[in-house]
Amino acid sequence: MVSPESYDAILAELREFDCRLSPTTRESLAAEAFAYTARYDTAIARWFQEKGADFPALMVRAFEKVLELPYGENPHQRAAYYSQVGTRTHVLSMVSQLGGKELSFNNLLDLDAGRLLVSEFQIPACAIIKHNNPCGVAVGKTALEAYQHAFECDPISAYGGVICLNRRVDRTLAEAIAAQFVEVLFARGYDEEALEVLESKRNMRLLDDRERRNPDMIDPQLHQVVGGMLVQDRDYDLEERSEMQLVSRRTPTEAEWGELSFAWKVCKHVRSNAIVICRDLATIGIGAGQMSRVDSVRLAIEKSRTSLVGSVLASDAFFPFPDGPQLALDAGTIAIIQPGGSVRDHEVVEAVDAAGAAMVFTSRRHFRH
Repeated sequence: MVSPESYDAILAELREFDCRLSPTTRESLAAEAFAYTARYDTAIARWFQEKGADFPALMVRAFEKVLELPYGENPHQRAAYYSQVGTRTHVLSMVSQLGGKELSFNNLLDLDAGRLLVSEFQIPACAIIKHNNPCGVAVGKTALEAYQHAFECDPISAYGGVICLNRRVDRTLAEAIAAQFVEVLFARGYDEEALEVLESKRNMRLLDDRERRNPDMIDPQLHQVVGGMLVQDRDYDLEERSEMQLVSRRTPTEAEWGELSFAWKVCKHVRSNAIVICRDLATIGIGAGQMSRVDSVRLAIEKSRTSLVGSVLASDAFFPFPDGPQLALDAGTIAIIQPGGSVRDHEVVEAVDAAGAAMVFTSRRHFRH
């Protein structure tokens, strides 16, 4: 027996059946014991592996169940949430649910995406996630301002979304959020008056984030495929301005550099092919998950509810042709940030110069499949 919770049931069975346990009970105890010792051995093996090769010949990991989930991606799929044994943090570490329905499989996927996105910013930031993509992201002087600008990007898609904030929720912000249908609200605390407002939204899942530790930067990213596992370094880093290359005749202004930096941070968290159009440190159009980059640009423009004049654009990988950026330039975009590296980079630069816009290369792409 590895759990004191088992004692009463085992003692009762021993008393009832003359100090004997049934084969079913013995099998259940054996399964628990082997899993328990395997967890211990895995922790030791992992400690040694992390001191040696980054990609060891034998990768061992242990996971323990945190939550039974009502269902998976679809109602006919069973699901549970497991945290990895030995990690410093996980998506629900130091998180308390203050109200609302049970968390679902899709809620947790969106929550993970939103938490990582708002952690890019030190100032008040808000990300609204829908189907594992941001549909609105903004920073502001206050959390309320950040939320309002994020919501304005795409109010239709924000319906039933997951809202992640890196600040506390006060009454005014709670009233603004309560006016919408929200699946999950994740924030760094709630004022009592805010909770009074949000109590009326009985189905909204309210999550209080008290995690202040940083995630383990060396922990690899795992993606399960049929019969196997893909393992890679996490895409944590972003390029500094000093590492970027100006390729256009016109140099971005200081304000444009700030907008480009914001757009680049958001773009890393959008599924490829990713196009993010921003202005005033808020997204105004996002194109995600398209098979063609020019279609992602077209989608970002179509999703915009405002003029693109004076906007900036970020692309998570290079433009293979100038047709994509040309659509944005024609709509009013004045600065572009992208990795570069296409054999037709010169044609793209020529299109940007002809429009009097600015463009910088980062020399590193940020695909998110």
